[in-house]
Amino acid sequence: MAVFVGVFPRFANYSQAWSSIQRMPTVYLVALVAAAVVNIAVAAWPLQAALPGLRYGPAFVVGQTSFAFSNAVPAGGVIGLGVEYDMLGSYRFGTGAAASATAISTVFNVFATLVMPVVGVLALLISGEVRWHFLLIAVVGVCGVGIAVAAFAAILHSEGGARRVGRTADRLVNAPAQRLLHGRTVNLTGKVLDFRAAVVEVMKTRWPAVVGSTLIPQLTSWSILFLTQRGLEKGDHVSFGVTWPESLAAYSFAVIVSFIPVTTGGLGTVDAGLTGLLTAFGATGSQALAADLVWRAGTFVPQVLTGALMFLWWRVTAGHKKRMAAQRAGDNG
Repeated sequence: MAVFVGVFPRFANYSQAWSSIQRMPTVYLVALVAAAVVNIAVAAWPLQAALPGLRYGPAFVVGQTSFAFSNAVPAGGVIGLGVEYDMLGSYRFGTGAAASATAISTVFNVFATLVMPVVGVLALLISGEVRWHFLLIAVVGVCGVGIAVAAFAAILHSEGGARRVGRTADRLVNAPAQRLLHGRTVNLTGKVLDFRAAVVEVMKTRWPAVVGSTLIPQLTSWSILFLTQRGLEKGDHVSFGVTWPESLAAYSFAVIVSFIPVTTGGLGTVDAGLTGLLTAFGATGSQALAADLVWRAGTFVPQVLTGALMFLWWRVTAGHKKRMAAQRAGDNG
């Protein structure tokens, strides 16, 4: 809230931003609603890809509930994990399968977020915006993602490869950890081996579905920002001065800020990054603020509300199933 109350008013005008939003043509408002629906709909795919046998309906319920807890509740990631296990258990998936699906979806969500800035910079370079710092970011990003993918491939290939990755991570982490944690160390090799045991069988056959289903929600989320930008331009009859590659790059770098655990769901911090980047690419402060507010309204708010409704619906239906099971057990007894 500090960003919205204390930072944004310094360079943007809320009344101007709201006026621009009100002038958006109806066709763009309809398109934004459709894009928001699609964005919510595809959010179930990563969990489905990671958990063989999971139908779309349960995946939607679990995924939306997990999003709501993780992004709207303090320390919601831990709470959401427990709720997700419980929910998957009610759909007759064991703890091992639930742990595997959660590990896969979490790791590949991080991968997708890290890949997006590379995609954004490459879009800028392809469009002709060749600047040395863009090229440097692309090279560094490709190298970073390449190292991560190579490590992940080694982990999946064999137990020996997983041990080598784990020992390398131990050497990199434990030297500073011993100084910071008063001589204590962490056993990352064991965690890497546990992770491999949980995910290897699923990833052998389903990795294309996992990769594709994780990248699609990133692109649908950006599409809401891009439609917002175009709708605001049509309503005000004034260009943002921000091209689609610049819009993609701004979005891609802004979502990286969500890794910094300052606020729940990156609320405020991601918005500050997004508005700052849009302004740097040519938008006015009020234009960037209006775009951010509509993007938040089209992504964060609907998913949190849908997640809350799905959680309530699951509690009612899960309770009914338990009562029916108890009744059948009593009748059989």
